[in-house]
Amino acid sequence: MPSKRNVLLVIADDLGRSLSCYGEKAVKTPNLDSLAKEGTVFDNAFASTASCSGSRSVIYTGLHTHENGQYGLNHYTHHFMTFDHVQTAPGLLRSHGYRTGIIGKIHVGPLSVYPWEVVVESPSRDVNWVAQQASSFFHEAKDDGRPFFLTVGYMDPHRDHTRGGFGNGDRQVSSEDASYDPETVTVPNFLSDISEVRQELAEYYRAIGRVDRGFGMIMESLKEQGLLEDTLVIFMSDNGPPFLNSKTTLYDAGIRLPLIIRQPGNGNGSKNPNMVSFIDILPTILDWTGYQESQAAEPRRRGRSLLPIMTETIMNDSWTRVFGSHTFHEITNYYPTRFLRTSRYKYHRNIAWKLDFPFSTDLYASLSWEGIRNAPGPVMIGNRPLKAYIERPAEELYDLINDSTETTNLAPDPAHREVLNILRTELEAWQIETKDPWLFRDGVSLLEMGGHIKSGLKIPDRFDFDVSVPRSKP
Repeated sequence: MPSKRNVLLVIADDLGRSLSCYGEKAVKTPNLDSLAKEGTVFDNAFASTASCSGSRSVIYTGLHTHENGQYGLNHYTHHFMTFDHVQTAPGLLRSHGYRTGIIGKIHVGPLSVYPWEVVVESPSRDVNWVAQQASSFFHEAKDDGRPFFLTVGYMDPHRDHTRGGFGNGDRQVSSEDASYDPETVTVPNFLSDISEVRQELAEYYRAIGRVDRGFGMIMESLKEQGLLEDTLVIFMSDNGPPFLNSKTTLYDAGIRLPLIIRQPGNGNGSKNPNMVSFIDILPTILDWTGYQESQAAEPRRRGRSLLPIMTETIMNDSWTRVFGSHTFHEITNYYPTRFLRTSRYKYHRNIAWKLDFPFSTDLYASLSWEGIRNAPGPVMIGNRPLKAYIERPAEELYDLINDSTETTNLAPDPAHREVLNILRTELEAWQIETKDPWLFRDGVSLLEMGGHIKSGLKIPDRFDFDVSVPRSKP
């Protein structure tokens, strides 16, 4: 058993499953491949929301965004914040005697709720600099004597502030990274195969390679300082690729993400098929570190430690459901949606379905969207007509075995009525359990109306208010 139980958590920004160890042979990621061979590759790992700040808050708190208050992006004009009373990984582990730190992107707040002891916040894409900062942290942790919990938040492969760029124009940070030919990239099935998409994917691949290179340097430093076999290493993303049909949506392209965990003494390069959620990350870290709850979390965490199932290669009957919660991305991107994903079906409940689905700034400004919207013929985003992307119904149901791109909505199909009812009931039970303010009837929140309901208020049993039938009584 390790003498100290350290934790290294590495989060790449906007990274989908475009990694060699997830079957993408067009991208070279040798260091992550090595991690995969020594650890566990979770094939069905799901973010709760496909938005950077919200997803990171789920990782750090073990709570969905409607529970922890980080409804959307933290920075600039958006300024969403995690509730003051919520327990977080850096706070819990610091109280547990750990040296805690974060390097790179933080993107959650306030820091009083996320009290890392060592904070080296930077938007830098220079992975050499990031590795140097990590090496210094490891060295100081050895001298300190306490176990450590270090988070590294890479900026890559998020878009930069140019159109179609991924930070590769800065030769100081990208000169060592392999370039890719747009003709040889793999266009994923959620995107249209046009030149603008291929060009952006080539730049995206290069940024992914930079993450891999930086991660390799951090792992080498961990090994050189004799800390590797005392450290639980978790590599993951926050949300899917920064392209339409992925980031900011709850389709699988936006939330089914890489998760690779190396647990010392318990890794065999296995691929784990269980349905796991990012709410499980904090319980896993607490389990590894031997943290004992002195005060029950409020709200109560519902995630579970992944350590007991690390080496399983067959789906466990108790790991067949994941739920998710998206409300905002940017402050102007209000589109509350909840989902339930099973091994076969995905159910989406779009609460504000009468609104157009919003564009985030980086996606609207992208060259890929400009190419898609100006392509000849009907505008399609992958297999999805533009109208279906923008104008969504109250409920969506997809059979992912036969429809992996989630383009054929089965919710209106009478043949799938039983499945729809079962999943709708399960999702609403989860919303009640997690005290979701966005469980609506007749256009109002049942949670907010709770006191009035107890006083006798009767609310019609329908999702939305119907102006053609305004009466609440027969």
